[in-house]
Amino acid sequence: MPHHGHDEEHEEREEPVSFQDKRRIDPETGQVRQPTGGQPADGGAAAGPDEDGDALSQAERILNEAAADTEGDAADAGITGAQDPDTAGATVREEELRNDLLRVQAEFVNYKRRVERDRNVAKDNAIQSLLTALLPVLDDLDAARAAGDLAEGPFAAIATKFDTVLSGFGLERQDQEHLAGQPFDPAQHEAMLRQPSTDVPEEHIVQVFRNGYVREGRVLRAAQVMVSAGAEG
Repeated sequence: MPHHGHDEEHEEREEPVSFQDKRRIDPETGQVRQPTGGQPADGGAAAGPDEDGDALSQAERILNEAAADTEGDAADAGITGAQDPDTAGATVREEELRNDLLRVQAEFVNYKRRVERDRNVAKDNAIQSLLTALLPVLDDLDAARAAGDLAEGPFAAIATKFDTVLSGFGLERQDQEHLAGQPFDPAQHEAMLRQPSTDVPEEHIVQVFRNGYVREGRVLRAAQVMVSAGAEG
């Protein structure tokens, strides 16, 4: 038959088919296959069991060398830690905070002084208001003393203690004993009369009609006095 010859020729030309397993991992053992002939299967450089470890070591060595080169360049350029921009910025910020702290401290000291001054002023005003309110009582005691009602006895002792307490607050009495013969001062005395006198010089106090009171140089009440007009011509 005509086709029989062609089939024999086709069978004679067929060659056995062979396959080469190039997988790096052995599917049966799960191990990495070693390349044959000392050449890697992928045509690259030969890689041993420590290939990954060597790569990590090499990368670490490169990074260390780069860091060393950077430090060397900074040293050659004269850049130190004190001149680092970040460090310099922190130093400037610390100086600003220090100045702010000093300013706050100064303001607090001034505030304390102002509060203390205001407290002293308020205390002084309160004492003067109390003493001013007690002046009519002192007038009554002076009148009783002038009438001889406080010469002796328990009320005399109480009046003496009362005067002592008021003196402790700085109250000073301007009476006949203290003002007779003293120069007349319109800022502290109130002239009720002006009469000639041969015993008292002109513009000097002759007599006190009502006692005056002063505390620390401040007049609480002016003394009412009679002023000498001098000897008659």
